[in-house]
Amino acid sequence: MATTLDTWEPALSVRQVLSLERVLAGEPEVVAGASQLDRQVRWVHVAEAADVGVMLSGGEMVLTTGVLLAGDEDKQAEYVWSLHRAEAAAVVLGLGRAFPAAPDVMRRAAERCGLPMVVLHRPFPFAELTEEVQSRLVRRKFAAVSLSEAVRTELTALITAGAPLQRLLDEVARHSGCPVVVTNLAHRVLGTAGERPAVDDVLRDWERIARQAWGHHPGRSGTGGGTEDDGWIRAELGGRGERWGRIVLCGYRGDTATGRLLADRAAEALVLHRMLGGTAACSWEEQSAQSLLTDLVSGVVPARQLLPRARAAGLPVNRRTFVPLVVRDGDTGRLDRLLRLLGLPGLVAELAVGATAVLLSLPRDQDAGALAAHFATRLRTESGAARTIVAAADPRVVWDDVPAGLREAQHVADAVADSAAALDIPLVVRLKDVHLRGLIRLLRDDPQVQSFAERELDGLLCETDEDLLSVLRTYLATGRNKSRTAQLHHVSRPALYRRLEAIQVRLGVDLDDFEQAASVHIALLAHDAQQQ
Repeated sequence: MATTLDTWEPALSVRQVLSLERVLAGEPEVVAGASQLDRQVRWVHVAEAADVGVMLSGGEMVLTTGVLLAGDEDKQAEYVWSLHRAEAAAVVLGLGRAFPAAPDVMRRAAERCGLPMVVLHRPFPFAELTEEVQSRLVRRKFAAVSLSEAVRTELTALITAGAPLQRLLDEVARHSGCPVVVTNLAHRVLGTAGERPAVDDVLRDWERIARQAWGHHPGRSGTGGGTEDDGWIRAELGGRGERWGRIVLCGYRGDTATGRLLADRAAEALVLHRMLGGTAACSWEEQSAQSLLTDLVSGVVPARQLLPRARAAGLPVNRRTFVPLVVRDGDTGRLDRLLRLLGLPGLVAELAVGATAVLLSLPRDQDAGALAAHFATRLRTESGAARTIVAAADPRVVWDDVPAGLREAQHVADAVADSAAALDIPLVVRLKDVHLRGLIRLLRDDPQVQSFAERELDGLLCETDEDLLSVLRTYLATGRNKSRTAQLHHVSRPALYRRLEAIQVRLGVDLDDFEQAASVHIALLAHDAQQQ
């Protein structure tokens, strides 16, 4: 999966070598293969023999004076073709006694096979060129080894400390100095890191990039502005013969080989992170969805800025109806599987303990209300929990309205959770269904409301009176239905009457009086809301 330091070699391009100060002193001129100057030079080799190719392993810049080739055009042509077959990077001919000018035979052969051919017009000690290039290559390899080990050490330390995926990606982005994207094999974005504006620029065009790029070679990109030469470098994620994702450096500005090495080290760390954490790749999808939905609900980031992330995460956003839902006591994995089973596009993420957000994205010609009800019905059937709460906000057709919808659904779910009213709730609960309970929950942190609740319920707010408080809660929630209250608490009616009398004495109220009962009910709703 990853490149090792034993097989990785540093390189300079032919163009970079020709721009070196020592080389410029020889007045170099490219006489053939000018379009191939970005070839990588792995080493510099001096050779005169016509069959030089047998001594090469590929990527060498070959230096020659041509002294053994002078006067024999067949040898000159064979010399060039031998370099081509050995995949040499370029040939540099020092003009002098053997060749006062570039020989036409060698120049034509180099042009035909696409081999860069350079002539030096001024006498030039080849030893200086080899020394300069070799020392630079050695320094680059040493720097690459140092970078590789530094990255490996830092990422391994983070994994050992239990750092989340995002922390690892942030570290990779710091080293690479460019946006970093992790995707699954379907090109769905699972995580990003880097400067936010730069990341957003990448995600904004992600559909085109994912569709066009990386179509053929597993370390190289295809068309669409995503080639390694442009700094788009990827490494595969997987193990034991199975691939499950990839990491992409988007627009890496440094040396391509170093960028590839960095991507490989990052891939190794991500695979190790998954193995040690026992974490499936889909959990990264859950983390991505959680980050996106949490940012939407919080309102810290404007919804418009989150649109590229939503699109890159696989959520359809063009001409859609968005249905914000919040499920109480719903398992995230089960909800995600149910969406897939029903063929409903959407994101699922836990917003808080016991509260999971589900954002559906539906075609505008579909009945959003009916599909939400169908989802809720299947959920209760699948989970076997008849009291599972599915709260919904009104459908939104504008993306900018989605955050308010998610907050509304969360408010509705919280308003009915852990309450007696949840004994008989609609299939899908909406804002109109929570009535007074919803208003009280919105006001629960108001000091005057808190003071009112404590004042009204003062006679019952102690641990020993919890049973009486429960009876009062059920009695008021059932509309002061004594028979229903006795049934729910499994007591006889006389026993219930005695408890109701004790409650009235403790509170100093008459529960048969509508206004006094309403005041106590409001105080109890406020008290319960403050406890959640």
